[in-house]
Amino acid sequence: MRVLAIDQGTSATKALVVDDGAVVAEASSPCAPTASGDAVEVDPERIWDSVVAAGRAALARAGGAPPDAIGLANQGETIVGWDRSSGMPIGPAIVWQDRRSAGVCDRLRADGTAERLTEITGLELDPYFVAPKVAWLRDLVGPGPTITTSDTWLLHRLCGAFVTDVATASRTLLMDLARTAWSPEACALFGVDPDSLPAIVGNAEHIGDTGSFGGTGSFGGTGVFGGSAVPVTGLCVDQQAALFAQSCVAAGEAKCTYGTGAFLLASTGSTPTWSSNGLVGSVAWRLDSGTTWCLDGQVYTVGAAVSWLQDMGCLDGPADLDALGSTVTSSAGVTFVPGLAGLGAPFWAPQAKGSLTGLSLGTTRAHLVRAVVDGIAAQVAWLARATAADLGAPLTRLRVDGGLTRSRVLLQVQADLAQVPIEVYPSPDATALGVAAFARIGAGDRGAAPSWEPAAVVEPSIGPDEAAERLDRWRAVADATVALDV
Repeated sequence: MRVLAIDQGTSATKALVVDDGAVVAEASSPCAPTASGDAVEVDPERIWDSVVAAGRAALARAGGAPPDAIGLANQGETIVGWDRSSGMPIGPAIVWQDRRSAGVCDRLRADGTAERLTEITGLELDPYFVAPKVAWLRDLVGPGPTITTSDTWLLHRLCGAFVTDVATASRTLLMDLARTAWSPEACALFGVDPDSLPAIVGNAEHIGDTGSFGGTGSFGGTGVFGGSAVPVTGLCVDQQAALFAQSCVAAGEAKCTYGTGAFLLASTGSTPTWSSNGLVGSVAWRLDSGTTWCLDGQVYTVGAAVSWLQDMGCLDGPADLDALGSTVTSSAGVTFVPGLAGLGAPFWAPQAKGSLTGLSLGTTRAHLVRAVVDGIAAQVAWLARATAADLGAPLTRLRVDGGLTRSRVLLQVQADLAQVPIEVYPSPDATALGVAAFARIGAGDRGAAPSWEPAAVVEPSIGPDEAAERLDRWRAVADATVALDV
């Protein structure tokens, strides 16, 4: 079975052609957002064009034959306002990093409803999630346009469906985590009519065919990815798709994806779990065999922090993480807190800023690079600690994927601070491979669950006492950064 797997990410759309589980071609197309202050936006048409361009290029490189099925992974918390009848956007997409809905969260927090929202949805009240953005945008555009996560808009263009998958829905602050259905109570708190929301579907089922609703050409018609209608059978939010690709099915199995941000997810099996340690609970996926849940923690700026270093002239490219970072044994007292777009778990401080402290006349570019690597790994290690506390047992390993896993320095620091072996996924495209597997399952291939062997295993090189000391020092700086509230 030939599947076109589309990973619609924050900075680019990646498309793979996967034939019976083997990648035969790939392509990407950029769609990076622009940031100004708390605003992070991107033209929805640029997202759509990147999906079409990447998909067509991958298929052309695979020989041009149309796929048997399509899988679509999405950014999760990015929203689009659009006209339901025409499918046209009414303004820029509000990207998951956007913080302008902080005031919505502050009002609800002042009303004493934050804890109740967590009880219903498993999520923290934070601008990262969907509902505050929806409420903020609704105040701007009025009652007319439909406002949904970006996947619903893309799927409408692809095949005319008005749906979202259950894992994406669990990222909205509008879904009852235990019932996996829209919560009238949560919706009311954000002024959202639950009847206006898309239908919630599973992650591996036939939801429509390209061109089946009368579209033509590059606007979702039969010609968009081949000469005939192609079924769309796999859907998932990006991080849960990567969790599936890395076979983190049993409770306690965890992975971290290092992309624009870093996202640590741990399966809790067939039981929904509410965190007591600053993480959030979500749905991992729903298949015919039932629903799997997970815990989730986020570092908002990881690849984005590396891009920031490039923009500041400290790096020529990501390869310098090792070229410079490996030339020093430590950051020489420099500490980086990756709060360039606020701090997610376990802090939940949208107002936080990034910080570099401990600078001296002896600080070099290499020390700054090493401090950024250490800061990213430290926050991920704190997420691993929180996961272990919620699960009642320490992690025994952490599976990792994403472009930054090419950095041996990052992998070693992560193993040291998390005090677990790091198993490196053999492809940087776990999200696309996960949604490819969902698409195969949805198209009838029930044996499509992923299997793989690590490309490398990185063991800790320091003991637990040293790791704890380094983490405590970093946490003290991070807590001070949060307390500044600037």
